[in-house]
Amino acid sequence: MNISAKSIFFVILGSLIFSLAVNTFIIPANLGEGGVTGMSLIFLYKFGWSPAITTLLMNVVLLIVGFKFLSKRSMILTILSIISLSIFLKLTEPLQLHLKEVLVSTIFGGFLVGVGIGMIVLVGGTTAGTTILARIAHKYLDVNTSYALLFFDLIVVALSLTVIPVERALLTVLSLYIGTKSMDMMIEGLNPKKAITIISQNPEPIAKMLDEDIGRGVTILNGHGYYTKRETDILYCVINKLQLTRTKRMIKKIDENAFVVVHDVRDVLGNGFMTED
Repeated sequence: MNISAKSIFFVILGSLIFSLAVNTFIIPANLGEGGVTGMSLIFLYKFGWSPAITTLLMNVVLLIVGFKFLSKRSMILTILSIISLSIFLKLTEPLQLHLKEVLVSTIFGGFLVGVGIGMIVLVGGTTAGTTILARIAHKYLDVNTSYALLFFDLIVVALSLTVIPVERALLTVLSLYIGTKSMDMMIEGLNPKKAITIISQNPEPIAKMLDEDIGRGVTILNGHGYYTKRETDILYCVINKLQLTRTKRMIKKIDENAFVVVHDVRDVLGNGFMTED
């Protein structure tokens, strides 16, 4: 198990951004929210209980439930996010923006919530609550984490109708959708990957270049041309998006007739890439 300083930083920063979104935009606009935070807002609107306390208590319960479904690394990062979230929810309580346009609060609140959760999920943690349920669904059912989270959050929004008007509940759904998109942006946009397939008559220098200069492993597959019936090696490699331009330039320098196919990659698990567990 290896938890880097970068992972800890992302979890703490994500918790801060999430807390700012809730206290600065969502609560002043009398909006709801998904998951445990949404339940804590129900208690806030109904009884005046502080979300910092109710969020902590409910997250601890769900963390116990999700203990067996999360790796040791994810569990530690999740505990860190729970503590950070409760602290920041308390510290940012005075930072409320009472905007005239509720839609502005809806958009910015949803966007920042998604960014905050995305940063935490990106390094393998969760914000507990329904995020744990979403991670379980992703792990065992191969369901997109963001959309699984949206499903569970909508259930909480339905319960919010007991304390907020229908109009605010509908705006909450819009906020959650925006949050889902911004969460996807964080998870996939900050960890972009490309797969490249290379067919060349001079594969050895290209494989050596990918290994030594680009710093990525290469898989060599056996193939043959349908028309020529000639045996040829096919190189397959996964790289970061930022390495793509340089890689293509170096391939062309080695073999200008090389056939190169670039693929979008959604998830990569393995050495050199971030993992969720």
